[in-house]
Amino acid sequence: MRVMTFNLRFENDRDGANAWQNRRSLVLEVIRKYRPSILGTQEGMRSQLNYLEKHLKDYHLHAPLRVWDDTCQYPTLFIEKERLEVLGGEEFWLSKTPGVHRSKSWDSAFPRMMSYADLKDRETGRRFSVNVTHLDHIGAEARLRQAKIISGWVHQNAAPVILMGDFNDDPGSPAHGLLAGRDSGLADSWEVLKRAEDEESFTHHGFTGVPETNRIDWILIARQWMVKDACIVREPYEGRYPSDHFPYYVDLEWNFI
Repeated sequence: MRVMTFNLRFENDRDGANAWQNRRSLVLEVIRKYRPSILGTQEGMRSQLNYLEKHLKDYHLHAPLRVWDDTCQYPTLFIEKERLEVLGGEEFWLSKTPGVHRSKSWDSAFPRMMSYADLKDRETGRRFSVNVTHLDHIGAEARLRQAKIISGWVHQNAAPVILMGDFNDDPGSPAHGLLAGRDSGLADSWEVLKRAEDEESFTHHGFTGVPETNRIDWILIARQWMVKDACIVREPYEGRYPSDHFPYYVDLEWNFI
């Protein structure tokens, strides 16, 4: 089963040649080429997500009880209908008041949220949960506090978990240790394959194709999964990059333990 995390870059007219309307077809091309069973996006605004939903007929846009706000950037799951059955799910804000729309706490520059789906694998009958999120890019305290909220959700969840997103932090950070450390219940898919933590692992490039930051886009998995392969999609399409982040995907198989 293929799982992909993809920061779309929000719809910003100031991006000029890299504005959404000039690259949205490239985003579709990436998704159609690699065909993830689960796609987790970040920074998607309502118009962007509606565009993807319209053109990705094989996917279910999972937005349980979402309060739609045209100014908001949402982490969002797209679930392949044929492979997976959606059993439920929820989303909440990573703040002291998680039920309050657009709430933020600590030193978070923007409101941040997580969205999860409870799923059934039609091929095996096994159930699991998948979570997509986007931690703050400015506030170090906020990132750790937001990670603690997610960690609490992971530990309370009886089903095997896949957690993905843009964490805006390095693999050696406190947030990474909390979510992918020894006692977290999850493992970093990149580390499972013992891939190098060098420039080839970096996932943000600012539309240049030249990596600028460390590996900030992660896919974390419970022990019930085996990682068969992982890939950071670096190639341009029609001479242009579909986003300012490289998409990252992993191929998983059930670990029948």
